[in-house]
Order: sequence, then structure tokens, then C-alpha cells
Amino acid sequence: MKYRFQQWLPKIILAPSCLLILVCVYGFIVYTGYLSMTDSKMLPSYGWVGLENYSKLWALPNWWLAIKNLAIFGILYILISSIMGLLLAILLDQKIRAESVIRPIYLYPMALSFIVTGTAWKWFLDPGIGLENTMQNLGWESFEFNWIKDRTMAIYTVVIAAVWQSSGFIMAMFLSGLRGVDNEIIKAAQIDGASSVTIYRKIIIPLMRPVFLSAFVVLAHLAIKAYDLVIALTGGGPGRATELPATFMYSYTFTRNSMGIGASSAIIMLIMIFSIIIPYVYSELKSGERK
Repeated sequence: MKYRFQQWLPKIILAPSCLLILVCVYGFIVYTGYLSMTDSKMLPSYGWVGLENYSKLWALPNWWLAIKNLAIFGILYILISSIMGLLLAILLDQKIRAESVIRPIYLYPMALSFIVTGTAWKWFLDPGIGLENTMQNLGWESFEFNWIKDRTMAIYTVVIAAVWQSSGFIMAMFLSGLRGVDNEIIKAAQIDGASSVTIYRKIIIPLMRPVFLSAFVVLAHLAIKAYDLVIALTGGGPGRATELPATFMYSYTFTRNSMGIGASSAIIMLIMIFSIIIPYVYSELKSGERK
């Protein structure tokens, strides 16, 4: 009896959490998918329209603008965060004395919420009170940096803020990968006369492919669901210059009274995320089988 109780105790403890996840996560995903095929407007309704909302969604210029902005933001965000994270990791991998101080400084931005990050960068980039105003007050009167007010450049301010927040976390991932490389391989390459650049380029970085893949999955997921950073930094503007799928979904669901179209955009975002995560999980399972 006691043995059976010990077997069932973990299941009993985890059951409420599993039930909540089942209902509040997967249940609402299914419900959203159902709403995306109804004629829901301000409130949910259950008049079946099939794929009509999806055809309306892809006919909207605002949705195509959101997809275009996501492509610009996602590519730059993933690329720059990965490069900066790798460079910072290589710097710390040199076992510098101040590593214990520098590493938390790099990681600190990730501890902030995206709302805090967006608000701070909004103040910093505002031409009236931020960097431009400060530099002009210091005597550089011709200095201009008004990207946050410029329709063509505003999306790049979102990239700057997002890279600042995520680079430290990516650095930690890469640093863990660097510290996991077998030192014997590196020593053998050094004995053969390989330079440090060659060792990193031809030995260490190729061995870190799984870490690069993990970093890509994390960053791509954050890019697709980016919402609070954009709202705090630009509010989706100026105009719709920084509209992303997540802000589009919120706008059409809660302010434009088009819940069906908003739900369909949410399902498209879910498909985007699954298209990244499923191949990653598959590759991890296959590599586990090979090992």
C-alpha cells in the first residue's frame, strides 16, 4: 500500500498543473482555432464560415505590412543577436579577470520585462528628451537621431532594443557551448600550429551547431510573438510602420471588433512557431538516437 502511494504521489501532485495547462493552453488554442472559422466580431459567435477569415486576412494590406516588418525585424534581430552573443561569449571565454562582474552585466537586460525595455529605449531615442537632445545640449547641434519618429527607420529602433535585451542571454548559451568543447581537440590544433582565429572558425564554431540551432529557435520564437516591446516603444507607429503580427492580432481582436480575423492571425502565428519548433525537436530526437 505504501509503495503504491509513493508511486501515485508525484502524479497526484502534478495532476492539477497538468489539468490547468491542458485547459488554459491547449484548450484555448483549440478554441482560438474554432473562433478563426466563425463570424465572431466584437464577441464570440458561432456562425460557421470555414476558411473565409483566412482569405480575408491574406487580402488585408495591414497583414502584409505586419509580415514584411516581421521579416525585417526577425532577420536582423536573429542575426545581430547571434553575432553579438557569439563575440561576447568568445571574449569571456578568454578567462578574463573581470568575468564574474561582466557576465551579470551582460545578462541583466534579460531580467527586465519587454515593457521596461521598450519604455527605457523610448525615452532614450525620443528626439526631444533622449540622445539627440543630449548631444545637441553638449554642443553637437547638427546631431540628429530621430529614427523613432521616421516611418522608414522606426522598425530598426525595435531591432536595437530587442538586440540589447537578448544578446546577453544568447551570450550565456554560446559561452556554455564554448566551455563544453573538448580541450584536447583545441590543444591538438594548437600543437599543429593553428591560430586562434582558425581554431574558432574551423573547430570550435562547427562543433557548436546545436547551440546555434537552439539560439535560433529561441530568438525566432521571441520575434514572432513580439508584442509588448513594440507597444511600449512605438505603439506600432508612427502610423503602422512597426506593425507586427502580434500587434495586428490584438488590434483586430480587441479594437477593430474583428475577432474572427484576429483569431485567424493568431493561428497563423502559431503555425509559424510550430514550423520552427517541430524540426528542432525532430533533429534533437534524431541526434539522441544516434548517440
